[in-house]
Amino acid sequence: MNKNIDSKVADLAGPGVSTYAEVEKILPTDYEPLQTPMARMKALYKIKAKIEKGLSEVLNLQLVQVPLIVSKDSGVNDMLDRDGSRTPVEFPAGLGLEKRIEAQVVQAATKWKRMALKQFGCQPGEGINTDMRAVRKDYFLDHDHSSYVDQWDWEKVITADQRNLDVLTDTVKKIWSVLYNAGVQVREEFPELQTDKYPDFPKELKFIHAEELLDMYPDLPRKQRETRLLQEYPAVFIYGIGWPLKDGYPHEMRAADYDDWITETVVKNGEQYHGLNGDILVWNPVTKRRHELTSMGIRVTKETLVKQMEMAGLQEDLKLPYHQAILNDEIPLSIGGGIGQARTYMYFLRTAHLGEVTVTIWPQQLKDICARKNIHVLE
Repeated sequence: MNKNIDSKVADLAGPGVSTYAEVEKILPTDYEPLQTPMARMKALYKIKAKIEKGLSEVLNLQLVQVPLIVSKDSGVNDMLDRDGSRTPVEFPAGLGLEKRIEAQVVQAATKWKRMALKQFGCQPGEGINTDMRAVRKDYFLDHDHSSYVDQWDWEKVITADQRNLDVLTDTVKKIWSVLYNAGVQVREEFPELQTDKYPDFPKELKFIHAEELLDMYPDLPRKQRETRLLQEYPAVFIYGIGWPLKDGYPHEMRAADYDDWITETVVKNGEQYHGLNGDILVWNPVTKRRHELTSMGIRVTKETLVKQMEMAGLQEDLKLPYHQAILNDEIPLSIGGGIGQARTYMYFLRTAHLGEVTVTIWPQQLKDICARKNIHVLE
């Protein structure tokens, strides 16, 4: 393969920097925290409360309890992508059982939520939100990727005629309005966050399909495409993540059994676009890099589930309880997503590292790099 193809293949597995020498290069050299650690915690919980209340109001969601642990044979754990490279933490549970339960720590609650809609009796237009915690042990740990994950994992029942781009777009706009307003309000409440060093939060999102983005920058890998776009439009929603684009590669690998990335949507310039899903990304003026806040989408039907699982070579998984529930029409059609909590706090509180807004493990070499750059991670 040539260099461009090599870089595109390497870019499919998701975000990450890959070496600590590179992390040291990209972290800011002139960083000054805007808040003390305690003030940051106060502001963080203000944001948290505002976003949870706002999501409940604009999407008609109820906060519910969410599992940290699921059984392996349930099939409800999130595999994050299609190449099997990110495996969950597993352990036997249940002392005294003849056969202990094979348990997994969740990597996200994506599939559980859809099944939970039935458990909580949600009707069309109603949904749930969760204060989800997860462990992703197979991430490279850098300034905005952690093994400890906190998300607002939400899900909402929809009808068959709502499975379209208009509903997806309207939902994205509502979510962005909640995030934007929370950021603006917390800045007003904490004067130290009001600085001329960084620009205002962008009020509007730019909507673009992954095919259009490829047309704009055909020779660039995905992250570089996003970076170039965000330098022009500092807040974007990219549609259609998972379907192979005209260059033969998906914009990014996306799991085959929750988001619908196969459905045909619009035709532009004679090209058929696919995908009822996407990501909100923003330009982070502190790190001067792309910054993903949320992935979301309209979920698969039983027909699109089978097609996507065949494309991913995962037909055997269709026997699992979660997949059977979809195939047998036992759980409702839905739309949902995961909003990264720490990523959101990091963006609105203008921090350079996730470790300033969350407590988890970091390699010593990364902590040393941060210390040299006046970035003090919580321990």
